[in-house]
Amino acid sequence: MVTTGGASPELVGAGTDPLGDPYLRTRFAAPSRPATFLRRPRLVAHLDQALRTPLTLVNGSAGAGKTLLTADWASGLRLPVAWLTVEAGDLRPGVFWAYVFESLRRCGARADVGAGRPADSGGVGRGLLSSLAAELNARDRPVVLVLDEYDRMTAPEVAEQVEFVLHHAGQGLRLVLVTRTEPLLPLHRYRTADQLTEIRGAELSFTPEEAEALLRLHGLRLSPPAASALVERTRGWAAGLRLSALAARESSDPEQYLKEFEADHSTVADFLLAEVLRGRPEKEQDLLLRVSVLDRFCPALADALTLRTDAERLLAGLYRENAFIERLGHSWYRLHPLFREILRAHLRARMPGVEPELHLRAARWLRRSGFLAETLTHGVEGGDFDLAAGALVDDLAIGQLFTGLRSDALAQLFAGMGPEAASPASDLVRAAGALTRRDLDRGLDRLRRARDQLSDAEESGFPGPAAARLSCALLEALAARLTGCPPKAERAAVAAEELRRDLPDRLLDEHPELTALLLTHVGSARLWEGRFEDARAALTRVTDARGGSATVLPRAESMGHLALIDYLSGWLGRAERRALASLSEAERAGLPRPPGAGLGRLVLAAVAVDRQELDRARALLDETAGLPARQHDPVPTAGRALVLSRLLLDAGEPHAAAEAVEPVLSAAVASPWAESHAAVVRSAACLADGRPDEAVRLLRGVRGDQPVCAVEAAAIQVAAGSPGAAAEVLGAVRAQGRAGPAVSVGAALARARAAQGSGDAVTARALVARALLDARRERLRRPFLQAGDWIEPLLATASLRDLADGWLLPGRPRGRGEPPPPGSDQAPLVPVELSGRERDVLRRLARMMTTEEIAADLYVSVNTVKTHLKSAYRKLAVNRRGDAVRRARELGQL
Repeated sequence: MVTTGGASPELVGAGTDPLGDPYLRTRFAAPSRPATFLRRPRLVAHLDQALRTPLTLVNGSAGAGKTLLTADWASGLRLPVAWLTVEAGDLRPGVFWAYVFESLRRCGARADVGAGRPADSGGVGRGLLSSLAAELNARDRPVVLVLDEYDRMTAPEVAEQVEFVLHHAGQGLRLVLVTRTEPLLPLHRYRTADQLTEIRGAELSFTPEEAEALLRLHGLRLSPPAASALVERTRGWAAGLRLSALAARESSDPEQYLKEFEADHSTVADFLLAEVLRGRPEKEQDLLLRVSVLDRFCPALADALTLRTDAERLLAGLYRENAFIERLGHSWYRLHPLFREILRAHLRARMPGVEPELHLRAARWLRRSGFLAETLTHGVEGGDFDLAAGALVDDLAIGQLFTGLRSDALAQLFAGMGPEAASPASDLVRAAGALTRRDLDRGLDRLRRARDQLSDAEESGFPGPAAARLSCALLEALAARLTGCPPKAERAAVAAEELRRDLPDRLLDEHPELTALLLTHVGSARLWEGRFEDARAALTRVTDARGGSATVLPRAESMGHLALIDYLSGWLGRAERRALASLSEAERAGLPRPPGAGLGRLVLAAVAVDRQELDRARALLDETAGLPARQHDPVPTAGRALVLSRLLLDAGEPHAAAEAVEPVLSAAVASPWAESHAAVVRSAACLADGRPDEAVRLLRGVRGDQPVCAVEAAAIQVAAGSPGAAAEVLGAVRAQGRAGPAVSVGAALARARAAQGSGDAVTARALVARALLDARRERLRRPFLQAGDWIEPLLATASLRDLADGWLLPGRPRGRGEPPPPGSDQAPLVPVELSGRERDVLRRLARMMTTEEIAADLYVSVNTVKTHLKSAYRKLAVNRRGDAVRRARELGQL
């Protein structure tokens, strides 16, 4: 049997890594500085701080000069310096640490102990790392360990091990990470303890004075204004400056040349192309011109563009000769950006009309190889929208049009699709785009076309791919949700479940957003139909599933729907918790106003109305002012009507409240809770208008399975002189069970008014007492304040006033240190997921510190403080600083 993946421990010697391969010496050598290298004292001085902090980060883009800067600094140190260039194979912990141990041995920082190195490529023992940390900690002088290209290290396990060794090595280790990305280390902890030295892209950028010096090393002398203009144009990018210097040094007027420099400018193109391509074989020139249409390429992709098989050899040679080609790893390359622009301009002039065909060749290869994003880009660049749409649908990625930051980019990509694209996949993409914009007429038309094409293919014996039919089912569910047709949503869900069996698990696992979106649409349709428990089952599957960032927005939207179900069932506190969680989840999407957050805000506004925090309710409602028009979605539209009408009723505007519940969207199926709510509002308006008989008549359709509306209807019926009808409704509510405190409070008050009207003051007082006990836990004030004059004498009694003091009625002053009463405004209510840093900012805000003072106190930038404030505002559903501090205190966060 042939085995791979590592050598046996007994075969691992001092000169080989855990895989049995010899150590690559080049990985331990810092790169030499070219003759045109410019030493920049300001950066060297900054790097000297690395000798005083355990961790140093040199972070910048490719070509920013990170490695040469670090190598130049390290060459002047009197301490032992261990250099290691990280590679992709180091993701195996044993290999990575073997190379670290070897780099330390080569610089003389530790002895060559045979047992003191990893022998297993897949892992490294904790004891071995502890021994290394202890050995370093015992040193008289620290050793400097430079890990170059550390952005290749993406293994969390290795990052944790690096942190362990760094922490326990104490003063014996100075770790320098040279990287393009943020490493997986707790940098915030090192910043807070002032144990981190950082040099980032902005600092790596050349200043005008440094650019002048660099150009002089290339034989160019520019005036300060010309150097400043060049720095501005290249943004101080080291590679860009060097390339510009190479282009200009042969010119008789370098300043004018650099001023006029353009990628497709003939003199610039002629010069650089001559410098790069001079004397090169025709095949190399052809290869470079053709790959200029690509952001990155590998030999096989380059072969697909040239229709030859020699790309691997040619690219290796061009890379060795520094022909403006960068190696990305894993046999992938890219052209220098400026050189690529020039090559593309030359391609259009030398081979006119070939560029679209090159894009299509690239798209076909990329599609076969599984690179979806690049397939889409090149398919569209080549003008084949059917190819691009087919790739998107076949990959089950159509859900990305509805989720995340990539949605806008995809929509823009397909914006130019014309009528010549006529495949089912193209119509599905058109339908998805229209439904995303809530253009129902266009979306339904395109969806019908796609469905008909897929049905025709199936009838002819050649059914369309399962991925296309599953994508169609997803859009059918969304269309059913937006048109208020739950039966169609259910049929789409059944069809989708059957189609999933025909698709590989791998593909389904790669796109969890498709299932999450489908369940969200079905759950919303069920909610519209009043099937709360069935809706909860579908929506909970979304919130409980692990789908990473791809499902953040469906989770946020599902949480908002669950919050509405809780509210409609009378559970105010639970509804508020879910709504706040919805806002927090939506924030993770990185969008300022992500869809899904709107419904959460509506629920928060509804809760605020019931607590009679009317200013807050109006502010939250204002934030969702464009929601119905933008989303054309029955559930949030009805939710907004619910909140607005209650606000208007409480403001003494019954006629405006009745108008607010007039339907603004047509739905295929009526919603029992939306209709019941509308009936209650119209009935309340009639009662306020002195028409009690009409008020009672309007309530005939209100049922017990809509408990919040039912108890409000009962209160109106009692007030209108129909206690028998009220008792019948309340009996139906009691039979349903599982209703929340808002329902029990409303029912108790309705029965109390009936008892009071019949002369049974004892029963009335007992029922009001029970309602007060239930209501103060939720701070539910509205039923009492809207009850009418009959309740005032009862609340004036000593026993009931004690229950109402401090949260419903003005209470007696509390002594210092006396805790607030249960349910009062100052009692902790519901948990909000504020981060530690957000609480730090709010605590300082409470001390009336300015943004600048907070930034200085926390050792962060002003922009960082503003970011934390915006995040806290969203989580707390407020717009002002004072409100944020007050709300955080209410929720027990400060």
